[in-house]
Amino acid sequence: MHEHDEVFLSRLSHLKALQEAGRDPFVHTSFERTHLAGEIVNHFSSLQESEVRAAGRLVSLRRHGRGTFAHYVDSSGRLQLYFREDQLGEESYAQLRRADVGDFVGVAGTPFRTRTEEITLNVKEWVLLAKALRPLPEKWHGLKDVETRYRQRYVDLIVNPRVRETFQARVQIIRTLRNLLDRRGFMEVETPMMQALPGGAAAKPFITHHNFLDLDLYLRIAPELYLKRLVVGGLERVYEINRNFRNEGVSSRHNPEFTMLEAYQAYTDYRGMMELARDLICAAAEAAHGKLNFPYQDNEIDLGRPWEEIPYWEAIAKYSGVDLRQVKSLEEAKEVCKGLELPAQCERSVVSIVDGVFEHYVQPNLTQPTFITDYPTEVSPLAKERRDDPSLTERFEIFVACQELGNAFSELNDPTEQRRRFEQQARARAEGDEEAHRLDEDFLRALEYGMPPTGGLGIGIDRLVMLLTDSPSIRDVIFFPHMRPERPGSEKTEGEGQDE
Repeated sequence: MHEHDEVFLSRLSHLKALQEAGRDPFVHTSFERTHLAGEIVNHFSSLQESEVRAAGRLVSLRRHGRGTFAHYVDSSGRLQLYFREDQLGEESYAQLRRADVGDFVGVAGTPFRTRTEEITLNVKEWVLLAKALRPLPEKWHGLKDVETRYRQRYVDLIVNPRVRETFQARVQIIRTLRNLLDRRGFMEVETPMMQALPGGAAAKPFITHHNFLDLDLYLRIAPELYLKRLVVGGLERVYEINRNFRNEGVSSRHNPEFTMLEAYQAYTDYRGMMELARDLICAAAEAAHGKLNFPYQDNEIDLGRPWEEIPYWEAIAKYSGVDLRQVKSLEEAKEVCKGLELPAQCERSVVSIVDGVFEHYVQPNLTQPTFITDYPTEVSPLAKERRDDPSLTERFEIFVACQELGNAFSELNDPTEQRRRFEQQARARAEGDEEAHRLDEDFLRALEYGMPPTGGLGIGIDRLVMLLTDSPSIRDVIFFPHMRPERPGSEKTEGEGQDE
């Protein structure tokens, strides 16, 4: 029998003993607490000699005959408890032997300092609120195995304080973004998660089926086309923070289900979106760090410096040494890029080769905040072309710490040109490009009613949180990232062991 199984059986015996003694190991009544652990510590001087009621999860137990020290945690922090047999009574103290690390308890008592100056609660009464049958990883050293941490986020949150801090920061970052947009007159809206036509991005969708309507639907890859319909309808400033779904690979920067902020503002353009993007990201950094410079992995990021602006083709030429702007055919692109190190899958089309060059040679050099501007029209079917050069669009992408954080442009509001772009994308789909945009007749009809000049912006929330919490993987900032199914019998127990 594995050690983990022995501990599980031991706890089952504790559970049975409690039930036989007439004690409910999963109480049916609430426990009213007066203070959190953090409040007891922070306001200790005013709480001495006062009785407080607290509750949380036991994370250590050290029994010494007729006295027991323990620690518990709640949402605010950690506090030491002291149980004495002569104070609790023989029966209550005896039941403490059936308590295990991981159990939830409610306690009442008075705070004091031990000889080692640790603030401690002298417990006068206690109650078991809920029994834990599985042990926590050994001795509060944390859950180390990365795959287990992602699969069992509930354990990860219990034993790794840094993980809780990351997700608390995520909440604060999103709250800050909302507050800034709300103050500027944006309306938060919700648009369909299931769409008859997926649109707003170049991506492969997930497909589902509506039985009653006998209709295939798609989990949305972006909310863009619906948000712009609202601008047509007169909602001049709208935003949505919600999930997108893309049927793509999983990596340190990609999860099939991810969170995006998209915002649209009438009577502005991509330059206005540059200002908004900078303001949003800087506000989020202030919320997370209290300043605009902070470490990310091996780099010191400074959002307070001037953000560099580099046109797309110029960036490729600068960092790769090749000029791809005039390339028209796949053969010509391969010839120009001969000698460059590119993944084999990049050689499917001119666009994929150009993307591969950008990702391999340009992106690793974009450590400090940078706007890459003037993307080609053929890869920007929803963006307005530049006035002085129709082959380029009024579009930018934001890069910080060598990863893309956002995308924005002056929205194309000419229905005739939008139809031409959609038809061009349809031809690409017919030639095998599964990620090309689809022709959306209802969206074109909306544009025919008239859409004012509009700027649109999308920011990847997960990647922004990665940046601001110094997290190397997108899985570190998503509560439950997608993973391959767990094989039967493969549950990891590394780090698990006997209670303290």
